[in-house]
Amino acid sequence: MRLGAVIITMGNRPDELKALLDSVARQEGDPVEVVVVGQGVRVTGLPEGVRCVELPENLGIPGGRNVGIEAFGPGGGEVDALLFLDDDGLLERTDTAELCRQAFAEDPRLGIVSFRIADPESGVTQRRHVPRLRASDPMRSSRVTTFLGGANAVRTSVFQQVGGLPGEFFYAHEETDLAWRALDAGWLIDYRADMVLLHPTTAPSRHAVYHRMVARNRVWLARRNLPAPLVPVYLGVWLLLTLLRRPSAPALKAWFGGFKEGWTTPCGPRRPMRWRTVWRLTRLGRPPVI
Repeated sequence: MRLGAVIITMGNRPDELKALLDSVARQEGDPVEVVVVGQGVRVTGLPEGVRCVELPENLGIPGGRNVGIEAFGPGGGEVDALLFLDDDGLLERTDTAELCRQAFAEDPRLGIVSFRIADPESGVTQRRHVPRLRASDPMRSSRVTTFLGGANAVRTSVFQQVGGLPGEFFYAHEETDLAWRALDAGWLIDYRADMVLLHPTTAPSRHAVYHRMVARNRVWLARRNLPAPLVPVYLGVWLLLTLLRRPSAPALKAWFGGFKEGWTTPCGPRRPMRWRTVWRLTRLGRPPVI
């Protein structure tokens, strides 16, 4: 099982990036080949053997990761699976790569593995980092319906069958878009509590574009992937949840601006999932209406 790793960077965390690369180099078993994608920046000081692709501009999270995938050949085909790791993360254990190899080897239908993210100081895993509705116990591994973008491993056969991440999303919900397409194609997704990426606790709203892109991409996600009757249900539920969370007036204004943008701009190709996939998602505990 040949493994590669894709790390995108804005060039503003050189010390954290070095620590992450060191943790990848310490992995047991065959070496993991690493590609670092510079998002509109020059990347210097990389260890010998680490490849780098420097982009002339920031393509966003999914766009940058797609470039990293293709650096391993069409659809990442030069390796069997790719790890995607945030540049300010750190692999806690030295056997994570071997655990990935074992997981994919034991289950040929397993397409994506989502790691557990834990704060390096407290060891706490934020509830939002457990990719299921029943998230109170982050130490419980389970089959899930989505995954964490900066701490995961994907079998490259998934990309070759259903395509890469939706580059037009730029930021937010690109993982769920890929997850739904993979599930519709028959792949499985696991959350593994024993595969850990240490990452400082942060709030997603730290990004200036957060509220607008979360709303816009939520609409795009539904328009691209859901059967027509579920689109208004899904978006209605999320509208209600957003209002119940009582965001600030500027945040709510940005959210509604993004919501409108999601309806009035192209979302990419529409490929609604089959109803049996809707039932699969429901049986896994997350029907695609929430």
